[in-house]
Amino acid sequence: MIRSVLLGVSLAALVLSPASAQDAPTKILNASYDVARELFVAINPAFTAAYKAETGKDVTVDQSHGGSSRQARAVAEGLEADVVTLNQVTDIDFLQKTGFVSADWEKAFPNSASPYYSLPAFIVRAGNPKSIRNWDDLVRDDVKVVFPNPKTSGNGRYTYLAARAYAEEAFGGDEAKVDAFIKKLFSNVPVFDTGGRGATTTFAEREIGDVLVTFEAETQGIAREFGKDRFQAVIPPVSLLAEFPVAVVDRVADKRGSREIATAYLNFLYSPAGQRILAENGNRVRDESVSKEFADRFPEVRLLTVADVYGGWDKIQAEHFASGAKLDQLYGQR
Repeated sequence: MIRSVLLGVSLAALVLSPASAQDAPTKILNASYDVARELFVAINPAFTAAYKAETGKDVTVDQSHGGSSRQARAVAEGLEADVVTLNQVTDIDFLQKTGFVSADWEKAFPNSASPYYSLPAFIVRAGNPKSIRNWDDLVRDDVKVVFPNPKTSGNGRYTYLAARAYAEEAFGGDEAKVDAFIKKLFSNVPVFDTGGRGATTTFAEREIGDVLVTFEAETQGIAREFGKDRFQAVIPPVSLLAEFPVAVVDRVADKRGSREIATAYLNFLYSPAGQRILAENGNRVRDESVSKEFADRFPEVRLLTVADVYGGWDKIQAEHFASGAKLDQLYGQR
């Protein structure tokens, strides 16, 4: 009987303990935001080649894509992603509060765990027939605007925040006028898709709307994919800094024994090779030498920050994105 008990304890220890180094997996899953598909199609083989050259080991990176906030919820509900590469700090904060990511995740990698950044920008039909140049053009009666639902998409939330930041400046902080501006913007949206890729399809393939608001990287990708003879990017003179946070999903990585590969994968995004691929795919990067190399692709723009305009993400969450807060109030009145 004692022998049986000891055997049971030993088997339980094997089941409950993290995988040993020898048993470490050779495949990881990256849960990422909706419009990053093509980006990671380029990133992943470059990483696996670099990892093979450095360690002699073959690894595979699988992808899962969706609205950033939906991806965070999917991980919390059981999607076994080893890493997340999302487009909103609050989504990783959600994973931290639910016990999937460490409390100091922003200190685990440089630049507050944001290896690249972008900004909400516009893409219009060739020739810019509606002469759309700035945020105030989006509330004109003759303009139909497409962007994803800010209740389900980090892309859409950045659009909401950037438009509101513009209105705060334009109206000198007059809250009533700012709210009216946002309600008019919402009323000009013919359809709200759940994620950035759906919004791109609505605009580019279904040919709905006069302007798509999305990350600058996506505007460049649309022009490349569908033809510069059909679409052109417009960078507004002022926009909002959009950081793209990354994190190892500690609960999954420790369970699977994938921490070493997961960490190497995210570190690769900061390497010159990774930064170059990010820039080639329309993202603004942190590496100064790579940034200078691609400077001609990124027009000058005055970038406001979440901290300066809104007082940080915690305050935004409470005042704008919590149930019944400002976004619900205005979105429900569109």
